[in-house]
Amino acid sequence: MKTPKHSLRKIVSFLNNPDEEGGFWLPNIQRPFVWSEDQICRLFDSILREYPISTLLIWKTRAEVRHRKFIDNYRNGLRLSDFYVPENGRKKCLVLDGQQRLQSLFIGLCGSYEGRELFLDILSGEVSAPDDVKFRFAFFDSAQATFPWIKFKDLVFGPTNPFTAAKNLIDHAGLALSEEQKEKISQHVGVVFKTFHSDDGISYQELDSIENTELYTEDDVVEVFIRANSGGTRLGKSDLLFSLLSASWDVADKKMEDLLGSLNRHEFAFDRDFVLKTCLVLLSQGARYEVQKFRKEGVREDIETKWDDIARAIMDVLDFVRGKTFIQCDKALPTYLVLIPLVYVRYHFHDAWKKAIDLDSYLLRCSLAGAFSGQPDNLLDALVKKLSELKEFNLDEAFGIIRNQGRSLELTDDRFWQMGYGSKTIHLLFNLWYRQFNYTPAYDNNLPQVDHIFPQSELKKVKTDNPKTGRKDLMKYREAERNHLANCMLLSREENGAGGKSDTLPETWFSGKPESYLDMHLIPRDKDLWKIDRFEDFIEERKRLIREKFSYLLTQKGGGNEVAQTGQ
Repeated sequence: MKTPKHSLRKIVSFLNNPDEEGGFWLPNIQRPFVWSEDQICRLFDSILREYPISTLLIWKTRAEVRHRKFIDNYRNGLRLSDFYVPENGRKKCLVLDGQQRLQSLFIGLCGSYEGRELFLDILSGEVSAPDDVKFRFAFFDSAQATFPWIKFKDLVFGPTNPFTAAKNLIDHAGLALSEEQKEKISQHVGVVFKTFHSDDGISYQELDSIENTELYTEDDVVEVFIRANSGGTRLGKSDLLFSLLSASWDVADKKMEDLLGSLNRHEFAFDRDFVLKTCLVLLSQGARYEVQKFRKEGVREDIETKWDDIARAIMDVLDFVRGKTFIQCDKALPTYLVLIPLVYVRYHFHDAWKKAIDLDSYLLRCSLAGAFSGQPDNLLDALVKKLSELKEFNLDEAFGIIRNQGRSLELTDDRFWQMGYGSKTIHLLFNLWYRQFNYTPAYDNNLPQVDHIFPQSELKKVKTDNPKTGRKDLMKYREAERNHLANCMLLSREENGAGGKSDTLPETWFSGKPESYLDMHLIPRDKDLWKIDRFEDFIEERKRLIREKFSYLLTQKGGGNEVAQTGQ
């Protein structure tokens, strides 16, 4: 196996360029680019600090396999299908390991991130701990960046002489520089030239199927890809499984992209992981993720031939959830896995699905009680086995299976009051509480927002006696008290935005509000309770109002047994 080595500047020139060794491209089996701005900036910092950034893995081939270009100008929401390259028998180099690094280099040196280009603070570079940034990088609008921030691509691809490059920066700084600053600029330019121009910049292992076409078949390459990426956390199981699927099904990524686009157009966040696990369950392969399942004869072929039916079943269940239940957005579903048994019924027993009842009770109690938390694969398999026998959805049977698996469906008083600010289930409860709110606005930033009735900033100012000092300097209300469910309400973006509630105390915010508004938010009518010195009394009274509204959800204790008032 060859191990060529080139400068980073040279390697970047290979990307999307058929005139350089056929060009470097991304194979269909690669997942989307996932690095954030901060990760990109840290990569460039690591390079200037001369930290190793690992070897790349390249497959040189003439095979007519689906591949795509690297993205130069990255924006959220880009579709991978827009970057496909027509299949061809020309020489090409496909990147099997190193996509995130190369894509980051390409964005920083040849493109932009959300319309902004990469800049370096040329006067940074102070000694710092290994986990901290030493050389400061950031993405800016070119028109807004001023010295000492310099556009990094202009330095890397500018004058080939470091002395000339440093002199240009000093001469055009636009301000008087000290000798120490001039020296720092010269040193840093030297570091940039050393790390980006040196031929020792980065190496890559090369699987060459051009010189020896029999040495690496496409199946061999997929196996190499999986083994190269299965260590650590660079790829998830779903990425590895999808690589197997897309290797034999050319349009797998396009089909997956279209399905996820349809599922997520209403503020949901379904991903490959959910879809692939659902495929395994529907095709009687069990819920557990195992690579060998996708290697079994017929499994990938089944997914390909039955994809349209699988996609319709998932879409139908989501349409039901949005149209017939209280769940209106992603945040109201702590886990999407609770939907898989419903997709199973819709896929295998379509007529029974049309007549199914109590689905909202199933979703509500399972989600609030966390029945599908942790590792629910065994639970999914047990539920599917029972549904397969029944050939329909039955709430009593489903709840019986869940309890037999040792999972609770009881919503105790203690668990209910844990649903405070920042909890996974507060949005689920608020979707049930605030039915009239719009959870699918035209813009993401207009989503309803959970807000503190008594602002955190004001509660933090309330002090109590400190037994150690004898002074009133101890914060009276800790985080759990400030974030209590009874101190939370749901506001529209307009109410909580500029000029809205913000840090307004309740005695001001609720003053003049109509009774219908107070009723909607379950606000005690006693205005004295709206004052900050009555915070604890307000919480107790509002807890009473909330408990009355949701008493049907809570488990009642009697005779030593816990009995849920609804949904078994």
